[in-house]
Amino acid sequence: MEPGIPEKYDYEYVRNGTANIFMAVEFKAGKRVTQVTKRRTMVDFAQFVRMLVDEEYPDVENIRLVMDNLNTHKEKSFYEAFGEEEAEGILSKIEFHYTPKHASWLNAAEIEINVMDIECTDRRIGDM
Repeated sequence: MEPGIPEKYDYEYVRNGTANIFMAVEFKAGKRVTQVTKRRTMVDFAQFVRMLVDEEYPDVENIRLVMDNLNTHKEKSFYEAFGEEEAEGILSKIEFHYTPKHASWLNAAEIEINVMDIECTDRRIGDM
């Protein structure tokens, strides 16, 4: 190190793992449903929606899901995760609506996840 010249050093971030958060928001009821998973696959998405249909809204005939265009947010996820009969049973209750590209500010779940990020994830959370 020479006088007057700042010392240079490198820093490399060590990743300690990741998690995925699925979220459904129902503003009118003041309700949000979250599920943390280790991955974000088509099967994981389909299982989250099945939980919404079966456990959170079992008596609702038509559930409108507004979401982004992520590749897992498609009907084929249900056919990959479940048999045809179960997939069609779930899909008969779901109405998909997609936000435009580059419009995350229209996606209520993205807004809620951002709030959680600000409030919660500035520290290491030990376990799911």
